[in-house]
Amino acid sequence: MAIQEELARKLPSSVIAEQSLLGCILVDPQSLSEIAGVVNEDDFYLTDHAQIYAAMKRLFNENHEIDPVTLTDALVRDGVYDKQRSQDYIFTLSEIVPNAMNVNDYARIIKEKSLLRQLIEVTGQITEDAYSEHDPVNDILDSAQSRIYQIAQGRDVRGFRHIKDVMHNVFDNLSALVRDRNAFRGVMTGYSALDGMLAGMGKSELILIGARPGMGKTSFALNIAANVASNTGKEVCIFSLEMSDEELVSRMLSTEAMVDSYRLRTGELSKDDWKKIGVASSKLVGCDIVIDSSSEATVTSMRAKLRREQNKKKEIGLVVIDYLQLMRGEKNTDNRVQEVGEISRNLKLLAKDFGVPILCCAQLSRKPEGRQGGQKPMLSDLRDSGSIEQDADMVMFLYREDYYNEELQNSDTKICEVSVAKNRHGSLGTVKLGWLPQYTKFRTIVDDNDPNRSPMP
Repeated sequence: MAIQEELARKLPSSVIAEQSLLGCILVDPQSLSEIAGVVNEDDFYLTDHAQIYAAMKRLFNENHEIDPVTLTDALVRDGVYDKQRSQDYIFTLSEIVPNAMNVNDYARIIKEKSLLRQLIEVTGQITEDAYSEHDPVNDILDSAQSRIYQIAQGRDVRGFRHIKDVMHNVFDNLSALVRDRNAFRGVMTGYSALDGMLAGMGKSELILIGARPGMGKTSFALNIAANVASNTGKEVCIFSLEMSDEELVSRMLSTEAMVDSYRLRTGELSKDDWKKIGVASSKLVGCDIVIDSSSEATVTSMRAKLRREQNKKKEIGLVVIDYLQLMRGEKNTDNRVQEVGEISRNLKLLAKDFGVPILCCAQLSRKPEGRQGGQKPMLSDLRDSGSIEQDADMVMFLYREDYYNEELQNSDTKICEVSVAKNRHGSLGTVKLGWLPQYTKFRTIVDDNDPNRSPMP
């Protein structure tokens, strides 16, 4: 108990900074507008100061004057202080600073001390969890990362930007585009017809690939991942919740080498196959692709791993997740719809925070199977939560008629329709790609009805 009391007495704080900030507001009430989004009542170390600040904010929001008299009256009405005690202390605060020039510095100090106190509290909770050994280690680690990240988010305080300042950036971007049309293009998928429709996968975008099992959504995501890594030289991070590292790399090797995936699994390889595999493996090894096949992944654990990659000075070009419905939420809940909604929202925030496109596979419900008039998927078929559709910037569906039509299953080249059902920054429509199941490979094909679409070089 004595140790805890000693620690409590030494919690980070700056009473003089708190007094000075309150004094600045009394000297110049408009200074409150500068720091209202930075500091809140909980950031104050002394309860008295928190109550005074809360009363100041309420007067400000109600368009009342803030001076020693009105503030004292507000505190008395709130039952916080008696009149004499309030009046004496308020007048003392008003005389601490001559002007409000340094109000932002005082706010910064208060916020930093508050964050340190929060960190001490959270690390204490983490220590308690570790000592108790009640939960699985992975759950304790995920919880610890989540708690610390929530504190870190409290540091990110952005104010309004005037349109004239934003306009300068817009014109700078336009000028750069005139000089180089590729200056601000999104990440290309590697499929020319699809890229023409999407205008690339933009930074901070959450892109969903939805399909029924067996349509090839994992293969499509891996094809795009290999294309991005090969064409940009940037790192591609793959979170595979369904397949092992070896299974995933074998599939990519089959695609790149154009060697039948069945022969790769059975080892029935010819000399020509080995030659193709050698060339393909050299190309893939030269790509900056990293794989995580943890089956119990959460957004928090993904964030931590991506942060470690950034700390290695890596430039991440794309994040691939296979697939959304296998992910776990941060909290245990029996409401799967709510849990998936939380996951999709956090994935969007993840894309925004890291400034990279996230390509996420998503399972569809069984609705297309029994739908009258065809099995082509639509947005309402996304499983478990309507918020998936809401959070995503793009939604693409894969549909192969040969999957349902036995007469088409023996054709040499199967057609996969990639339907862009949602696109915040581009057009909607359908693109046809060739599907080579033996190689788990998609490729651009010529569409005779559209002379502007051409095969990949």
